Order: sequence, then structure tokens, then C-alpha cells
Amino acid sequence: MDRDARATRGSWTRRRFVGAVAGTAAVVAVPSPAAPPADSAPTAAERPAPRPAAQPPRKDPRPHPLYLGTYTSVEGGGTGIGLATYDPVTGRITGAGTLTGVPDPSYLALNPDGRTLYAVDERQDGAVTAVRLGDRRVLGSRSTGGASPCHLSVHPGGRWLLSANYQSGSVAVHPIDASGALGERTDLVTHTTPAPGPGQQGPHAHQFITSPDGGHVHAVDLGTDTVYTYRLDQAKGTLTEAAQAHTRPGAGPRHLTFHPGGRYAYLANEVDDTVAVCAYDPATGRLTIGDPQPTGSAGGTNYPAQILVTANGSYAFLANRGHNSIARYAVEADGARLRLLGTVPVAGDFPRQIAFSPDGRLLFAANQRSGTVSVFQVDTKSGELRLAGEPFASPVAVCALPL
Repeated sequence: MDRDARATRGSWTRRRFVGAVAGTAAVVAVPSPAAPPADSAPTAAERPAPRPAAQPPRKDPRPHPLYLGTYTSVEGGGTGIGLATYDPVTGRITGAGTLTGVPDPSYLALNPDGRTLYAVDERQDGAVTAVRLGDRRVLGSRSTGGASPCHLSVHPGGRWLLSANYQSGSVAVHPIDASGALGERTDLVTHTTPAPGPGQQGPHAHQFITSPDGGHVHAVDLGTDTVYTYRLDQAKGTLTEAAQAHTRPGAGPRHLTFHPGGRYAYLANEVDDTVAVCAYDPATGRLTIGDPQPTGSAGGTNYPAQILVTANGSYAFLANRGHNSIARYAVEADGARLRLLGTVPVAGDFPRQIAFSPDGRLLFAANQRSGTVSVFQVDTKSGELRLAGEPFASPVAVCALPL
């Protein structure tokens, strides 16, 4: 279940490698906190009109950059950040080498200005590394103050890097200077309350992101079954807790994503194999987590990983590790409801992470155990996914970042 025991250099850890079982799912109607009873179909009035895409379709047919995260300290892993390009029309990936000098870069993020790439160094002595994309120069690394950082994101203003230390159950903030390089850590907060959930030995911070309004940052902790909301002081880079939202015991929340409308979010729960719709109050930062809902795994062994929402707010997609599928949901009632449409085979083993291309026309799935990246054509009008050719081979693929 991608939560684990102590990370050990040169060997697989439970966070890095767990068992999986495939299965088949049926179409299921999914209730949510703000939804009418599950057996009542939405009326035409309830069904939100499709929002226009956030960005116009990309016109440039030239290959675009793709960066790939891996583990460098495991057998069969990579040697750094994988370099590739992809065709924005067909989705075809072409390898272009490796950027070495970054150990265990298991998660990647881009500065909003597009000039700097950031990677976690998922090791016992955790760090984050900045890479200037113009000349692919490593600008240096900074300690996260914890063990096994597994996620990072850049605050929308481009001045702060947020990272989550899985093994230590803590979140860190680093300043970003004008060159894109990282400064010394400005804050580190360890999740001490509530107590760990069933089967957990301590907190396990799995994600650290900013809400769409920019007013709050949210840390998802699998170990404490909690999503923590903080206010980020954008002058000092310090965190002040504003709220906590608790899942049911043992849910093991892993990944949160917001609806573009800004009033709802969707939470993937790794341990109990569910998703949940969350109501969000921008004024207070408080999340209200709804009832657990199915992932399409049909009860087999499955660990949901990452959930995404299309830019027009009409569909959501969930990576299912074990069932080895992408679950498809219709987003209804202005974001307040998810309706499971079914699942699509991912054409790989253990999809650890998924990502949209910037124009939303392609979806990339990094398949950890098969060492491949699958690409799907996305129909944003119908929510259909179509596999775009054979998956691309990439050693221990755990993150794909298309630009």
C-alpha cells in the first residue's frame, strides 16, 4: 500500500513496491455529501453545463518535453530523471536520455514560470533538488528536514516550494529565488495529532498542495487519516494550522485534487480503496469529507493513487494500482457529485501517478512495476479514454511530467 516501513537504500520498501490484483468493475452511481439520494438520477437542471477549457487546444505539432521520475537506489531502477519528448497529437513518446545527479527523483514539479524543475530525493535523509531546464543544470539541493519525501508542489506565486516527508509525517517549505534555486528551509511541521490510524505506526505525509484560491495549503496524511489545512505566510514562508479534516479510521488518504470551481475537492483513500467528495470553504480553508465511494476495483486488492479532474470540470480520472486501471467519473452538480462510469485498463502494472498534458488532450500513467508509461487520448466532451499506442519503457516509472 505505498505507505511503509523504513526506506532502505538499495532495496524495495513497502512504500515503493506492494502486491496487486487485477479485476473488473461495473458502472456504479456514486453519492457524495451534497448529492441527492443515490437512486435518483440527476435532472437536466442539476447537470452542470460544460465549462470552457482553461486553455485553448495546442496548435504546435512539434514534440514537447516529458520528464520521468524513478528510483535510482533499487534494482532495475533508473539513473536519474528520465528525459523524453512526446507528440502532442499522437501521444507517442521518444526517449532522449537521462539527467543524472538527482538521487531517487520519485516526484517532479514545475515552477509556474516554466524555467525550473523540482524533484524530491526520496531517501532517509530527504532533500529537494532544483534543475534549470534551459541548460539542464542542477542548481542544488536542500534538506527537507525529514525522511522519504514523496511529493512536492510549487505555490502559484512561484516563491515557495512545498514538500511532504512520508516517513517522518512532516511538511516543509523552501523559498525559491529569482533564478529558481532553493533557499534554506523556512518551516517544518510534523503531524503529531490526531493519533495514527489503524495499522499505522505514525504520521505519513503524502501530499502538500495549494487550494485554487491560493489562500490555503493542504497536507494529506495517510498515517493519521487527516487532511491538514494551513495558512502560508507568503512573506516569511511559515505555516499556521487553520483546520483539520478527518476521514473514517483506516481510510489512509493519499491524494487530493480540487474541482476548478473551487468549492469541491476529491480525495483518493489508499488503504480502504475508496474516493470521497469534499466540500471546501475558501474563507476558512475547512474541508468536509463525504462518504466513501467505489473506485471500480470490484473488491479486489487495490490501492488508489492519484485523482485528476479535467480543466472543464466535467470528468475525473483515478489511477488504480492493483486493479491496474483508470477509473472514469462524471462530475455532476457543479462538482458536488461523482458518478462512476467504469474503468479502462492501464496497459501496465501498478499506475503510481497520472498527469494531463498542458492542453488536457493526453493523460500519462507512470506504471511502477511494469516500468512503462502509458498514454491515453482524452475526449473532454465524453470522458472517454483511448490508449495511444504501445506504452513507453522507462525503468521503475513512478512519475511522468509532460510540458
